[in-house]
Amino acid sequence: MTHEQPHSHAPELDSADLAAFEAAFEAAQKGLAEGGIPIGAALARDGVLIASGHNERVQNADPIAHGEMSALRAAGRQRSYRDTTLYTTLAPCAMCAGTIIQFKIPRVVVGEVHTFDGELELLRSRGVEVVLLDDQRCVDMMRTFQAERPELWAEDIAE
Repeated sequence: MTHEQPHSHAPELDSADLAAFEAAFEAAQKGLAEGGIPIGAALARDGVLIASGHNERVQNADPIAHGEMSALRAAGRQRSYRDTTLYTTLAPCAMCAGTIIQFKIPRVVVGEVHTFDGELELLRSRGVEVVLLDDQRCVDMMRTFQAERPELWAEDIAE
């Protein structure tokens, strides 16, 4: 499932964006080291990291513990998400995209879409700004994981 999707050139990210994305990437690496699926996410407000998390489906036997869900759970209750950015190493699935829409998170920074298309068009159709980084580290990490653990990847995306 490798699709090159047409997209506009991503705007330059500032140092706070890069730091928050790095927290998401490090979370993905942690998940992989724990024997799980290497997808990480982070939530930030005004350039300040609130929380990060990683896919914990394997570790916690929790079918909805995707990276984005884990980061939001780690962030705890927020009065509003309308001034936050969610950073994720992989394009969000339908469940995570629905959560982004539900909480009115206005901006999502995505590491890559080469190994999984996700629901970027759904997010855009609901007014979410989607910034695609096309981060080769994320692509390489997921391609290696998908080749080594195809059954676990299929389980994660309900295939």
